Amino acid sequence: MKSRIWVGGTAIAIALATGLTAQEAARSAAQRGALAVRGQPTMNPPVWSAKAYDNLWMRWGLKEKPADYARAVQERYGLHPAQYPNNGLPMGLHYSQGILGKGVINDCLLCHASVVAGQTVIGAANSTLDLQSLFEDLNTIDKLPYDFPFKFAYARGTIDPVNPATFLMEFRDHDLNVRVPVKLDYSENIASDPPAWWLLKRKVTRNWTGGVQVNDTRIDMVNLLNPFNSAAHIKSHEKTFEDIHAFVLSVESPKYPFPVDAELAAKGRGLFTETCARCHGTYGPDGKYPSKIVPLETLGTDATLAKSLSAKNIAYFNKSWFGQLKATDGTKLEIVETPGYQAPPLDGIWATAPYFHNASVPSLYHVLNSKARPTYWTRTYGTAKDDYDPIHVGWKTTVLDAPPAPNLSGHERRKTYDATQPGRSNAGHTFGDQFTDDERRALIEYLKTL
Repeated sequence: MKSRIWVGGTAIAIALATGLTAQEAARSAAQRGALAVRGQPTMNPPVWSAKAYDNLWMRWGLKEKPADYARAVQERYGLHPAQYPNNGLPMGLHYSQGILGKGVINDCLLCHASVVAGQTVIGAANSTLDLQSLFEDLNTIDKLPYDFPFKFAYARGTIDPVNPATFLMEFRDHDLNVRVPVKLDYSENIASDPPAWWLLKRKVTRNWTGGVQVNDTRIDMVNLLNPFNSAAHIKSHEKTFEDIHAFVLSVESPKYPFPVDAELAAKGRGLFTETCARCHGTYGPDGKYPSKIVPLETLGTDATLAKSLSAKNIAYFNKSWFGQLKATDGTKLEIVETPGYQAPPLDGIWATAPYFHNASVPSLYHVLNSKARPTYWTRTYGTAKDDYDPIHVGWKTTVLDAPPAPNLSGHERRKTYDATQPGRSNAGHTFGDQFTDDERRALIEYLKTL
């Protein structure tokens, strides 16, 4: 794949300069990247004060700080314990030094790491995260005068990856210097469930729409567009993001932690090969993945995310420094508009519930049976083995008869997934409706093995 060639070329260059073998250089880059995704080195100044994090409880309607504050914060916002030294902060947050002193900033693992059936899975989307509540509460406690023209999340376990980048790009010229803001286009109701990191190594193009080349390491550097970061500072971390890319390519899919019926899975493999492989690829040592983009009219899933990038925004981004990176053949690695969504590889699919690009479908059973999909549903947002459904493969959910009451707080409303809302439809991908229940069980059993 192009991505492997590109990373391999980087490894060879490092090897020539340091005397390491190419394999050792690639491993060293991935090791550096493993630290960089959790904020080492620190690339952004703090957004919030340390006091804001310590006083989050004041936004919960409590009279005093909970005794087990770390656990309470994690449960409130869907955060997870750091499996590495992190100064008492949950995974996805770290301390940083700024002009006003030490404070808190988020890192990659806030959205791209989770706990699934009791095990920490780096590279899995954080399906419990209430990003909107976390950022709102931190901003309110610090009395920050930010007036964002978008929401960070519309449903728990989803994020809007488009509008925050649009907002930050408005304040930069094409060479990333801070400027009087230009006017770019915003979209509403974007709900995205970030694709698993371990899938990247199989792809040629990435993101849900397939509009970005896999070996484009600059696109994620939009996360450095903090107004206190100079253009020179941002560009100085290009090698850091190459290391992050190397680490993401090294991440392996987690193995299914429950028993599998091998005989039933074998039957399911045959069904998969006949009906699913043409879009989702094949698996095993000789597995192939087509990087196929399925048109919206064929797929039928919610089109909001696919249509969220305007031609104006794409052109502005591609003219910037971010859009000037070149592939080995000399072509620019630019964002392109595509007609639909890229059918993802399914390695480790058991660990990526809820499903679809907008996390609207609770389990694999519901993916394969569109008529059974609940319109309103919720879950405990616990992540232990007891919270996982090994039969349907997904999280144990409670089906509701109605949407959340409008007088509830945003924090409480986001706990219920409402598939009637814009950007959150669970329609489409009806390809599994042709199966009998026995065939679905066999196919699900096979998917557990990927």
